Amino acid sequence: MPFLHAAWTVKHKPKSTVEIIGNPSAIKTLCDWLQSWNKGIPKKRAAFLYGPPGVGKTVSVEVLAHDLGMELVEKNASDYRTEDAIKRFAGLASQYASLFGGKRIILLDELDGLMGNADKGGVKAIINIIKTARSPVVLIANNAYDPRFRTLRSYCLLIDFKKPNSSSIAKRLHHICTREGILADEDALKFLAQRSGGDVRSAVIDLQALAQGKKNLTYNDVSWLAYRDRQESIFNVLKMIIYGRTSYGAKQAVNMTDVDIDMLFEWIYENVPEHFTDPHDLVQAMDALSMADVYRGKIRASQDWSFTRYVIDYMSAGVAMARQNSKVQGWIPFKFPSRIMMLSRSKAQRALRKSIGLKIRRKCHISAARASAEVMPYLRIIFKNDVHNAAGIAKWLDLDEEMIEYIVGNKAKAGQITAFLH
Repeated sequence: MPFLHAAWTVKHKPKSTVEIIGNPSAIKTLCDWLQSWNKGIPKKRAAFLYGPPGVGKTVSVEVLAHDLGMELVEKNASDYRTEDAIKRFAGLASQYASLFGGKRIILLDELDGLMGNADKGGVKAIINIIKTARSPVVLIANNAYDPRFRTLRSYCLLIDFKKPNSSSIAKRLHHICTREGILADEDALKFLAQRSGGDVRSAVIDLQALAQGKKNLTYNDVSWLAYRDRQESIFNVLKMIIYGRTSYGAKQAVNMTDVDIDMLFEWIYENVPEHFTDPHDLVQAMDALSMADVYRGKIRASQDWSFTRYVIDYMSAGVAMARQNSKVQGWIPFKFPSRIMMLSRSKAQRALRKSIGLKIRRKCHISAARASAEVMPYLRIIFKNDVHNAAGIAKWLDLDEEMIEYIVGNKAKAGQITAFLH
């Protein structure tokens, strides 16, 4: 069983508005609106917070509820899609004070989840609740200007949350590293902040995945993230697929990242075994992935790209629906696909071996392939056992330090050989 860790997004969640990165004017607008309820019911009984994922919308509501001494009644709107479900949860809650007579906030998060055929009057029910609410209602979505929300917007105070700049995110990551006892290179944190695209939550998830259990975090530890061209954090996409509740949601997650289908398949294949605890569920998930792989093979063989929809269905909805009895064990880090890492390393090694072969070809007038196959094994023996001669050969072939280290297979020994060159 993998070792479990507390999620840093929870462990290091802001405790005050000062700790929230960016959007001070949006937070102030929200705070002023919440405080206006002390003077009576305002004209706008609901606030609609919108903006990209991970910019602090939900945490701002949570922090302000604590600071203002208000009870927070919070649910994901995607879990309450029908009119009856919305009324059962938010209808009564919006009419009464808290158990001890204090103020309360009704928070409906992830309003985007109401999209699709599963929404049976959910938006209409929310509008009706807002009209008579005696407690502040806060709605959160990524896009408030979706046509579905056109009528809803007219009843709400719209508050725009924007992406914070990368330098602010890097400072937050540095603060977390300090609290975790990790010495992090400034370049590594800047890289993570820039790659997050303004998504603070994504940056913290990345940081934990890469730095957990380490005392030092270097740029080399994070540089492989350059392989990830993403709109949405690949970790968030994986979570939506592996822990997805609906086929629709899992399939939509595929559209939220710029990682190509083959790379996403590798991510899912690598991480499914760690996140499915029930053997039967795991068998079903791997069967779905095997079917996805069959259709990938058909695409390669026939170049018929219409099979892509089957690949997506099996590797997203197929995996999500396989999860029936598996339990959530806490936070388990997602892993970069080992097969991709192995291929990227071997590609670099093949390129280095070819470069050495070309050096030998120029001096020995043989093909680079023959040089690699026949000459290099002898060079390896010489380099391992005779530093002086190895240095002479390296100078004659014009080998650099990386080539010498590749041949000898030992960094310390390569250093001794290089020392003779100077």
